[in-house]
This record gives sequence, structure tokens and C-alpha cells, in this order.
Amino acid sequence: MSANPNFKLLKTQTVEDFLQQFGGIELMQPMSREDYFELVEAFPELQIERETNGTIQVMSPLKKGSSKRESNLHGMLFMWNFTYGNGEVYGANGTFDLPNGATKMPDVSWISPKKVKNQSENEETYIKTVPDFVAEIRSASDKIEKLKTKMTDSWMENGVRLAWLIDPYDEIVYIYRQGSEVEELHGFAGKKISGEAVLPGFLLDLETMQRR
Repeated sequence: MSANPNFKLLKTQTVEDFLQQFGGIELMQPMSREDYFELVEAFPELQIERETNGTIQVMSPLKKGSSKRESNLHGMLFMWNFTYGNGEVYGANGTFDLPNGATKMPDVSWISPKKVKNQSENEETYIKTVPDFVAEIRSASDKIEKLKTKMTDSWMENGVRLAWLIDPYDEIVYIYRQGSEVEELHGFAGKKISGEAVLPGFLLDLETMQRR
């Protein structure tokens, strides 16, 4: 029986190539916070998250469409913040060290001016402030149920005020608010969603999140 040619490639592949070809991975052995931080320092080019229980997720690189959608939302939020928000906007590499022990990287996030004032001035640390707003945009390799768990267990449990889970494949937006049931909005054509009281005046045209 001939060997699978994919496995012959593993000897010459970089970690990034492996993730690109086979998707993200979950490490079998949980890690302490200290070991996790060492792993991140060893592989700064990778997006690596840690669950409260120490489980490690190494995420796969984004393809063209997913990267474009993330960039679109980040750019729109940046412009809104520059004009009205006066807080801080972070992209997909913004790493939050959360109160429940998890370390997570949302696709897009925003911290209000009030919270910004209370942050450490040391720029060489992970973000220890819980964001007021986060958005996660599903990519082809993401399982929607795992993303829903991330929204509730990582973001809402730690005090995020408003969160969007955007699924461009099924064209559904899941809207999370503190103290409320999750709202589902189906279909993107001709629809916009509001930043409500958290991001006053911010509107996202959902057609910018559609697959082309």
C-alpha cells in the first residue's frame, strides 16, 4: 500500500503550511498559563488561544474572503472610533488575558475610553481589560457551535457588553447582549445592524460581510 502523499510533505512543511493545508489544531495536553506564554513567544506568527482549563487552540491562517471581511469590519470600526468613539480598536491579533483565565483573540474588538484610562501603560503586555464590544466572523474552517461557545464562555461571561457572531456562509448574525437572549438575524441583503448604546451611531452594512 502506498503512503499518503500528504504525509510525505510534512517533513518539509512549516507549521504555517501545515495549518493552511489541514486547518487549526487542538493540543491534547493542557498548558499552564506560563507554558502558554512561552509557546506564544516561540511562535509569534501563529494565532494561539488558551481556554480556562488550559486547552490550547492553534488557529489556521485566513483565506482571502475571510481576511477581507475581517479587514472591512476592522476598518469601519476604526473610522467610527476615530470620529466618535475615542476608545481603542484591536484587530485579530489583539490578545486578551481574561478574568476567567482564558486568553483569547477576537477578530475585532473595541474598548471604551473609560476602560482605556484604567489600562496599564506597559505596551509589552497582553490586554487585561475586557472589551466592551467584540465581533467574530466565521471562516470556512470554523465550527459554528464552537464559536457560539466562545461567545458565551469567553466574551459574555467575562463582561463584554455587545458581541456579534457573523456567519457569512449561512448569512446569520447572532447578537449577544448582557442579560438578554441571543438574537438571530437571517439574511444579509439590504440589512444593517447597529452598534446600539455601546457603539452609538455605528452601523454595519451586512452586504459587506457576504461571500462573493
